Amino acid sequence: MSNISIGIDLGGTRIKAVAVDESGNILHQHYQATNDGDDAVWKNAVATAVLETQHKIDKTGVFVGISAPGLPNATNSAIAFMPGRLQGLENFIWTSFLKTTTFVLNDAISAMMAEARFGAAKNKKNVVMLTLGTGVGGAILIEGQPYQGAFNKAGHIGHMVIDSDGEADVIGMPGSLEDAIGNCSIQKRTMGKFTSTHQLLEAFRNGDAFAADVWLTSVKKLAIGMATLTNILSPEMIILGGGITEAGNDLFEPLEQYMSQYEWRTGGNKTEIVKAQYGDLSGAVGAACFAREAGKN
Repeated sequence: MSNISIGIDLGGTRIKAVAVDESGNILHQHYQATNDGDDAVWKNAVATAVLETQHKIDKTGVFVGISAPGLPNATNSAIAFMPGRLQGLENFIWTSFLKTTTFVLNDAISAMMAEARFGAAKNKKNVVMLTLGTGVGGAILIEGQPYQGAFNKAGHIGHMVIDSDGEADVIGMPGSLEDAIGNCSIQKRTMGKFTSTHQLLEAFRNGDAFAADVWLTSVKKLAIGMATLTNILSPEMIILGGGITEAGNDLFEPLEQYMSQYEWRTGGNKTEIVKAQYGDLSGAVGAACFAREAGKN
């Protein structure tokens, strides 16, 4: 059995492919456009990425993992639910199409796998990851294994309720964490003054009092959500990834202040909060890890 596996990150904009060995070394990487809108095009693009990667590492028959948005089925052979994007993805069996054993995983859980096996959470057993970007994604590691739960729905932390009187989010939850800090709600939170979190942060750094109030309120709500997670799951570590973490100290310093206020630190124990180590290849690397481990079972 080869110690190399191939990971594919199927995003709405780009397809990223990597070949990874059992030590986490990236032996080859490949990028190409997704061209969402024509499923025959992006499915063939995935096949091309796999074939090119197999050629570069001179190996065929290695396990393939695909990181994709949506909820996988019970056997991780396909994405079962993904409304609104990548039409043709739902219930598409990749093993039959690629002619090689392929496992499919939610993209946030894939990112967690990369961090758990080779990144910030290496050698940790119980970890939560949040991805802060357009929305808020999440993943849970329990006893060293990704927890997908019944219906493979676990980890949708962004839909946690922070404000029961808030507006409904995309799945109908009122006042969700996603709407509290995700870039998707920035215009609503700023009454149209800013169109991106980047713009909000620029104004915050320049001393804009309104921007400071909006940003710090969002960070406070993030801390409330994270403190809630520590009470429910009691993780060793919470990893934060995604574009909003590029705020750096403007995120992590007030977040620590709020966490010291809200986290129940029994016996003086506190949950470690770290930034994700992997960048845009986390989904592909994590999918490769998952495929190798699933293939051995």
